[in-house]
Amino acid sequence: MGALEYLKLAVTRPNDLRALIQFWIWHETKRDITSMKEHPTSGWDRASMRRCWEFLDMTSRSFSAVIKELDGDLARVICLFYLVLRGLDTIEDDPSIPDDIKQPMLRSFHKRLSEKGWTFNGNRQAEKDRQLLVEFNVVIDEMARLDPLCTETITRVCRQMAVGMADFAHRAATTDVIYVETIEEYDLYCHYVAGLVGEGLSALFAATEKESPYVAEQLVLSNSMGLLLQKTNILRDYREDVDLTRYFWPREIWGAYGFKELAELKDPKNRERAMWALSGMTLDALRHATDALDYLTLLRNQSVFNFCAIPAVMAIATLALCFMNGNVFERNVKITKAQAVKLIMDSTNPRDVAYTFRFFARQLHAKAVPDDPNFLKLSIACGKIEQWCEHHYPSFVTATVSGGTTATSYSVSGDARLRIVERERTIATARQRGEKVIQTAPGAPLQSAVTQEGLPWELIGFFAVAFTIVIGLSVAVVWGVLRFYGDE
Repeated sequence: MGALEYLKLAVTRPNDLRALIQFWIWHETKRDITSMKEHPTSGWDRASMRRCWEFLDMTSRSFSAVIKELDGDLARVICLFYLVLRGLDTIEDDPSIPDDIKQPMLRSFHKRLSEKGWTFNGNRQAEKDRQLLVEFNVVIDEMARLDPLCTETITRVCRQMAVGMADFAHRAATTDVIYVETIEEYDLYCHYVAGLVGEGLSALFAATEKESPYVAEQLVLSNSMGLLLQKTNILRDYREDVDLTRYFWPREIWGAYGFKELAELKDPKNRERAMWALSGMTLDALRHATDALDYLTLLRNQSVFNFCAIPAVMAIATLALCFMNGNVFERNVKITKAQAVKLIMDSTNPRDVAYTFRFFARQLHAKAVPDDPNFLKLSIACGKIEQWCEHHYPSFVTATVSGGTTATSYSVSGDARLRIVERERTIATARQRGEKVIQTAPGAPLQSAVTQEGLPWELIGFFAVAFTIVIGLSVAVVWGVLRFYGDE
């Protein structure tokens, strides 16, 4: 951004300018992979790995910055994982490669990862990441240096992804089917290109011991993380993809509103129905939101958490921005740089991320209109995010950190759940004192919930009254009998 842009921002959106300044002052790069102390894990002292880092910068500068801040050798592992999949994607995306050549290349690409010296220069000159494949031998050299478990994981994911890509590419090249037809098929495509990435990342987090082994076992949650990001990108990139004759929106969603071709959605005359289709795509992406939140709660390494949380909050913010936004059909819609840096600064722990999800879910729901055929389902989807946040991080509980210790306090808001909290506290205290606890209904007075060891006073009183009544009745019977028969 230039000086004039900053000046304009100061006048039109001062809060955004403030966020940028705060990020520039307070957000420090946590790791410098070029420093000598980082060489054993970053591999910067080797020419082949330096070239890999350069390729990473060329393919995606924003993603590169996040990868470089990962702890220890995980940054190098993820860098190579990304470059391998980028190389595979570059072959799949290139329309100049005939299908009969592309098919065996894709299906055998995972074997090239262990074929020393292998390179490929058959891409068209215009292909963005062509040079990566021209010098792919540096990636292969560095793959050989990885822990065998990491190499095995990257190779496995590459093979699975290549099979899926090859199947879809072959269908597009040999049939008249140009659309993804059903939501199920859409899920499968997104699984191949993004869900498998999520599974691979989870396995690498565990293999490098940055996360517990059980993280690698969370295949459903890992897949959902990938699908949330991929479906958001597909939704946002509608105009760009359609202009390039790439059709990823499933016909099952947009065809339900009377469209015969996906390109018809960009016609202003069809704007209302196009909005309903956009709403359907948003609803489908929101299916994965709570799974993504569940996944983030499993992560313990701060750098890994940031790596996963930042794109997740960017995705939910993008969904809220694109929802009911006609600009999606005109151009590529993106959140502002100021909003992006604010999201980065707020994505440091599961609670703040959950509240960010809730904030954008509320924004999205506020834009929904009753005329939308998806209105009720959208309301439920947003409600599920609200429910998840309230269940895991109740709004009446406040956690504060002071002097390295975390203190929990409860707001005095008349919240009915406070009575449950106080009751549980009283019961816990009584048990610590060795007192007997009698389970009562949640709404019962606290005084009746805890008593001293021995018979409770209520029970003693009952027996006393019962005994008195029995004695009184006995005396009355005896007196009556004596009075009635006493003169005989």
